[in-house]
Amino acid sequence: MTHFLQLLLLLILIIASAKLAGAFANRLGQPAVFGEILIGLLLGPTALNVLGWPLFDADFLPLVHDLAEIGVLLLMFVAGLETDLQEMRRVGKVAFWTAFGGVVCPMVGGAAVAAAFGLPLFWEGLFIGAILTATSVSISAQTLIELGALRSREGSTILGAAVIDDVMGIIVLSLVTAFARASDTGVNAVEIVTVAARIVLFFAAGVFAGRWITPFLRWATRLEVSQGLLAATLLIAFVFAWAAEFVGAVAAITGAYLAGVLIAQTPFKKKVDEGIHPLTYSMFVPIFFISIGLQANGRELGDRATFTVVLVLVAIVAKAVGCAVAALLSGFSRQQAIRVGAGMISRGEVGLIVAGYGLANGLIGREVFSASVIMVLVTTMVTPPLLRLTFPSPARRVPEVTVEETIAARPEQADEAG
Repeated sequence: MTHFLQLLLLLILIIASAKLAGAFANRLGQPAVFGEILIGLLLGPTALNVLGWPLFDADFLPLVHDLAEIGVLLLMFVAGLETDLQEMRRVGKVAFWTAFGGVVCPMVGGAAVAAAFGLPLFWEGLFIGAILTATSVSISAQTLIELGALRSREGSTILGAAVIDDVMGIIVLSLVTAFARASDTGVNAVEIVTVAARIVLFFAAGVFAGRWITPFLRWATRLEVSQGLLAATLLIAFVFAWAAEFVGAVAAITGAYLAGVLIAQTPFKKKVDEGIHPLTYSMFVPIFFISIGLQANGRELGDRATFTVVLVLVAIVAKAVGCAVAALLSGFSRQQAIRVGAGMISRGEVGLIVAGYGLANGLIGREVFSASVIMVLVTTMVTPPLLRLTFPSPARRVPEVTVEETIAARPEQADEAG
């Protein structure tokens, strides 16, 4: 069988297995990403090791990895596209401090776990902390909808804090990655200032360049070609990703994320959404999730089983406690704070993106990467039952009524009170 036919067969296997596993996970009450990660582990060296079969040449993993990298860039671009800056400003200080607590505690916890198990604190320990800072609340949002609590005070805080958490996580990833690269030549005061200046320069230049995005996209829509707007959008995303790596201060995924945030501020956001989602989720995202499993090896965790268990526990406790304490200090009741903490536990695809970047750039070892994949699976799986445990059932839930609604319903009582 020719190399091309082998590639087609592998793509058939990857896309079909990812989508079927995602559908099966949904039927079990889990998000599709859970099934896609799990089937990737089964197809990888943990179980079936399909790339080791005689059907496929030995050089397919790098090719799958390159396709997965494109999927990561598109996934981060979509994340940026869905970042609502107006919502970030609206949710106020509670969501901000909740996100802050959900970044600081896991960061410290991850570094502490690395130190306890003899891993280098700089930079592997810090990068493990960066992996734990991630939050993906898609499963939390779905569970809150089922509970009728999405528009509650806790639900709004969880959604708002997750957006802010993503932005903070990107900043943490950029800082850790930049300083890790600088550590190859030794980190000193001059190097720290240089790296910080590069990071500021990249974001400033990116935001400045954003003023030309709308005219460029408007010009692209006038071209007499098919999918001109989508092509221009991809061009912007890839240029930002390339520039991020070229400057050497931030990761390519950060550049793609920034491009998404900037395009979200243009009048073309809805049309870009309609075009980029089918391209991203039909092929490249399944390849990314399956590639995670193809790179992870659960069999290697025999000697690291204790490390994996501790990492999972710290990931759950640090995120829940960090977010809950911050919410409590911001004026929430203890029960409300516990609900917020439970809703922020799931890591999802964001944690996988960070872990995959660390493995590809030599910032973490394969054993740590495999443990991180297990951590993502477990945190994704435990979030729905924890939310159902902390929130009252829809039948027992008291509807939240605003002051205006109360006055409108009982004007005579409002007059008496006046």
